[in-house]
Amino acid sequence: METAFDLKFGCGEAPVIRIRGQTTQTKPTSVGYNITKFIEEQAMTLLDIRLLTVQEYHLMAEIGILDEDERVELLGGQIVKMAAKGTAHGAGVKRTEKLLENRLGNRVLVRLQDPVRLNNYSEPEPDIAVVIPDPLYYEDHHPTPSEIYLIIEVADTTLRTDLGIKANLYAQSGIADYWVLDVNNRQLHVLREPSQDGYQSIAVLGDDASISPLQFPDISFAVRDMLRPLITV
Repeated sequence: METAFDLKFGCGEAPVIRIRGQTTQTKPTSVGYNITKFIEEQAMTLLDIRLLTVQEYHLMAEIGILDEDERVELLGGQIVKMAAKGTAHGAGVKRTEKLLENRLGNRVLVRLQDPVRLNNYSEPEPDIAVVIPDPLYYEDHHPTPSEIYLIIEVADTTLRTDLGIKANLYAQSGIADYWVLDVNNRQLHVLREPSQDGYQSIAVLGDDASISPLQFPDISFAVRDMLRPLITV
């Protein structure tokens, strides 16, 4: 597909670009202004991105396009790099895992940073997924939304992503209970009532609060137990 661009410049004026009959005024020209980059950015708005399916994503790994140790996940049909694991992140994941296992026992299976299949275009790897126990430990498939009780993301550098694109994907897939543990601000974001427009119920709990998983109201967790203990002098 070819796209025609009609550019006009005046001395000291901002360039004007017409794309398919539309006129866009850019920022004023200056020394070093990169008009090529501007054209590329405008052209991208006209493109239909070809999304990858979960099957194609797996095939890319099988034939070596993706390295088996490469830290990526499939979100909304696009391959996204995962953030590096910091020490605060790792400690938060481990504390929360132990807390869940101690309180919920054999009623659940707690999976760490393993894939869940939300739909045909998304297969994220949440920090923690609390799922229905499976006798094969999900050897023959990754858990799907109907098998997931709770998803938890632990955020040290990923809070915007976890509360943004991931929250939308989880909501649109019907994940009823989604928590984001903010280890920096010592808060727990609890997102519930999923819809195609996102979560309709969002609560932010401080470290002095308690929370019960939606599917296990008889079990209560203190937010502080998921976080680094405060040292008082």
